[in-house]
Amino acid sequence: MSGDTFIHDNFLLQTAEAVRLYHEYAEDAPIIDFHSHLPPADIATDRRFENITQAWLAGDHYKWRAMRINGISEKYCTGVASDRDKFQKWAETVPKTLRNPLYHWTHMELSRVFGITRLLNAETAEGIWEECNAKLSQPEYSCRGIMKSMNVEFVCTTDDPADSLEYHKTIRTDPATSITVLPTFRPDKARAVGNADAFKKWTARLARTADMNISDFDTFLAALKRRHEDFAAVGCCVSDHGLELVHADECTHGEACAIFT
Repeated sequence: MSGDTFIHDNFLLQTAEAVRLYHEYAEDAPIIDFHSHLPPADIATDRRFENITQAWLAGDHYKWRAMRINGISEKYCTGVASDRDKFQKWAETVPKTLRNPLYHWTHMELSRVFGITRLLNAETAEGIWEECNAKLSQPEYSCRGIMKSMNVEFVCTTDDPADSLEYHKTIRTDPATSITVLPTFRPDKARAVGNADAFKKWTARLARTADMNISDFDTFLAALKRRHEDFAAVGCCVSDHGLELVHADECTHGEACAIFT
């Protein structure tokens, strides 16, 4: 890769020592990722993406947030617009993310995964769309193929206590999977009681997954404990709590039971 592109071999390496340390020690080290939002279903089925939007934009709330700030209609983020149109709107947004990590990440991914060093914008979108999609049609650009090309050795996904973990079980017993993939216990919805209807629907799903009746606070805690044990059984060893507030009000067990009921 030439040194005059935005993403080059020494990108962000500002001293000779940094260059030496990276290229002699870090460059070939495997990726050990304890936090990701990779869908375990994609890894289990070794998904082949139809286009770059499916691989790059679907489910990426960071890109959606930038697009919304840019005034892009929701139909191009999570809505009904075509994959090609969604990609175009992201391409139009990218230049406005300059000085934000999204700008760096976007071009690092295009460069390292697809070998594309052109800057993404409204004018270059069509050519980059076609080039990425042509490569995604090749077997080595499957979900696992891309991970292997990035030297991914170990990755944790983010999983809800009510998730069945079926795909993790599939990955765990698949001899063709050389990458270790483990779930992460993310119990945020167990605390999301602000929307009672949504909480009750989630609790019902938790009850089905845990295969037990949830009738009060104690059985709710028991269901969470069972799921925690189920996660551990497939190798989970980390949890991820998205705490926007740390509540400090004291509450007795009896009060909690009454509130839950």
